[in-house]
Amino acid sequence: MYGSRGAGTTAGRRMSAVVLGAALLITGCSSSDGGDESDGGADAGAGITQQPKEKAPFWVNPDGTAAQQVAALVKSGKKQEAEQIRKIAEQPVAEWVGPDNPKEQTQGFTEAADKAGRTALLVLYNIPHRDCGQYSQGGAADGNAYRDWLDGVAAGIGDRSATVILEPDALLHLVDGCTPEQFHEERYDLLKGAVAKLKSLKNTKVYLDAGNAGWGHPDQIFEPLNRAGIEQADGFSVNVSNFYATDKSIAYGKQLSAKVGGKHFVIDTSRNGKGPYTQGNPDERWCNPPGRALGETPTTKTADPLVDAYLWVKRPGESDGECKGGPKAGQWWSDYALKLTKASS
Repeated sequence: MYGSRGAGTTAGRRMSAVVLGAALLITGCSSSDGGDESDGGADAGAGITQQPKEKAPFWVNPDGTAAQQVAALVKSGKKQEAEQIRKIAEQPVAEWVGPDNPKEQTQGFTEAADKAGRTALLVLYNIPHRDCGQYSQGGAADGNAYRDWLDGVAAGIGDRSATVILEPDALLHLVDGCTPEQFHEERYDLLKGAVAKLKSLKNTKVYLDAGNAGWGHPDQIFEPLNRAGIEQADGFSVNVSNFYATDKSIAYGKQLSAKVGGKHFVIDTSRNGKGPYTQGNPDERWCNPPGRALGETPTTKTADPLVDAYLWVKRPGESDGECKGGPKAGQWWSDYALKLTKASS
């Protein structure tokens, strides 16, 4: 059902992540506070710079998909559209680590972030039997393949600063019955091992994904979180790729936090500006819903001390899947991106 929440990575995106990671390794591409192009401070086409560190310490990729779209629109003279897409391009969004060359990817992202004096925001989404055969199906071939992949991820991060959202929906699908029973024990073992591996790194924070305010009740997932190693993690994430309002997510997160030792949490606010879609087929309200808007921009200045950050984990402008006229999950969809930005305040 995570594909049902639009976080999928297609082969095209996986390849672009590998290429970008390698390019960042070679060029040290990053952007500075002032956006000084003579110091590699901004993308020459889009002019993307970092957000003030005290507001959002996470890295803004100056050559991300949205930034490339801005540059293309400027070049073609569509300045008004470019300024709309800039609302996405100028914010730190998560980098989803694909299955190929994980060390090169994470090293590229974290080195670029480090050069800019920022923290890389990464999503690991490669658990075996991912998404139960839906839009974002895939993942590592088996447990050993996942462990090898994770070793590469960790080696690439090293001692540099990173915040990791760990395996969106992996636990949720154990609870809702989507993942077959025979894979449950392995998944718990893999998640717990991933938390331990990542927390062994000097400057890495880890948040286990824990669903959203609309899927069920915290009573259903707190024990799975315990079994997956939440005690050793920094906390959990909520609302990844979903649309629930921030106050609803805070309420859900606080209920869950009380059941897992007061752990902190982060909220995906990328597209929750108008809350969830409530019309049409209930089974597909999650997929490219119309009339949505960008939510609060990424920041560590939140409305509750238990909330470590509002993050853009889902990359706004990328499709949830092949529904409502959208391309494959994870592919950039210009029309939808423009609608999100125009609906935002």
